[in-house]
Amino acid sequence: MPLDSWSSLAAGEQLVLESLFWSKAASRHEIATRLRQSKSKSNAVVAALIAQGLVMEAGQVANGAGRPAEMLRISDNLGVLLAIDIGATSMSVAVLTPNLAILALHNEAVDVRDAQQGPAVVLARARTRALELLARRGKKAGDVLGIGIGVPGPVNFETAQLVNPPLMPGWGDFSIRDFLRDSFRAPVFVDNDMNIRAIGELRQLHRTVSNFLVIKVGTGIGCGIVCEGKIYRGATGSAGDVGHICVDINGPRCHCGNVGCVEAMAARPAVERMAAEAMERGDSEALRRHAQKEGVLDLAAVGAASREGDVVANRILQRSGTLVGQMLASVVNFFNPSHVFLSGSIVTIGPLFLAAVRQSVYQRSLALSTRHLHVQYSSLGDTGGITGAGVLAMQELLKSRSLR
Repeated sequence: MPLDSWSSLAAGEQLVLESLFWSKAASRHEIATRLRQSKSKSNAVVAALIAQGLVMEAGQVANGAGRPAEMLRISDNLGVLLAIDIGATSMSVAVLTPNLAILALHNEAVDVRDAQQGPAVVLARARTRALELLARRGKKAGDVLGIGIGVPGPVNFETAQLVNPPLMPGWGDFSIRDFLRDSFRAPVFVDNDMNIRAIGELRQLHRTVSNFLVIKVGTGIGCGIVCEGKIYRGATGSAGDVGHICVDINGPRCHCGNVGCVEAMAARPAVERMAAEAMERGDSEALRRHAQKEGVLDLAAVGAASREGDVVANRILQRSGTLVGQMLASVVNFFNPSHVFLSGSIVTIGPLFLAAVRQSVYQRSLALSTRHLHVQYSSLGDTGGITGAGVLAMQELLKSRSLR
C-alpha cells in the first residue's frame, strides 16, 4: 500500500491508530474505553480504518464469560519499516512490519571510531543491506513507510544530524537524510541509540511506566531517559551521556579527556583489559584456558570463567557492576525513576553483574528514591536497538500525518 494512501487522517482516525500501535492490539471496547469515546463513535472510526486497509482484525481472544473479543491491530499490508541500529563496533539492519515484527535481520561489524569508515561508507553498507533484505522478502524501496536510525552520539532530532559526536569522526553535520534520499522516498528519523532503546522499551511496556531509564553497558555506557512518558533529549540532544560521570578522581584518562569516567573503568574494554592484566600475571587459570580455547580473551571468555566460579573473573565483573551502580545511584537520586533497565553485552554474561549493580544502587541511593525502584534486565534483549528504531519511525509517521 503506497504511503500516499494514508497521508491524510482525520483526528479520530489518528488517535485510534496511535492507540493500536502503542497497545500492539486491542478490542473495539478497549479502544473506546481508552479514548473515552462512545462505542458507536469508536466503532464507526474503526470501520472506516478497516475499509481503508489501515486496520486489520487479528483474531479473537477470550473475554471472561462473555463472547470472545475480536482484536484489532494496524494492518501489515500498509508497508514495511526499515530499522538501522549503528553501534560503536556493530550495525544491525532490519525490515519490520508496522507492528514491529522482524521480517528480515542482518548484523555485521563496523567501527565508527575509524575515520576510514566514515558516514558515507557505513551508510552505504546499511543501504545495500536494507535493499538486500527487502528483496529477500519480495519488497521494494517503494514499500518502505519510514526509516528509523539509531547512532551512538548526540543528535539534533529535527535535522536528523549528529552534533560533535565524540566517537564518530566525520559524522558531525553529515546529512543522513540526504544520503538515503536517492534510494528511499520514505522519511528518515535519526536519534541517539539509547533514546531508541528507551522508546522501544516504552512500547514494550504499553506506555504503562512513565519514568524510567535504559542503561547500555557495552563498548561504551549510555542512558535513554523516559520522563512523563516521553523521551527526554535535553537542550542539545546529549541527555543521558552518563558514561562520563566520574566515579574515581584518580582513575584512568577517558577518551573524552577527563579522568575517572565510569565508561573508562567499567565498560567492556575496561573489563577485557583487567582480565588480560590478570591473565598476564598468572592470577587465573580459567581465564587463560578460555582465552586459548576462543583464541582471544574477550568478554565472553570472562563470562565463561565467572560462571565456573573463577574468583578473578568474578571480582572483575563485580567491580564493573559496582562502579556502574555507583554512577546510577547519583542518577537515581536526581531523577527518581521507577525502573532501571539494563542492556548491552556485559549484562548478558551472567547474573553477577546485575547483582553488583543492584547492591551498589541500593546502598548509595536515598531510601525514598529506591522505595519502589526496580533494577532489571531489558525485556527486549539484543533486539532493543532494532525494535526501538522501528518504534521511532512508526511513532513519527503517525505524528506527522496531516489531519483533515
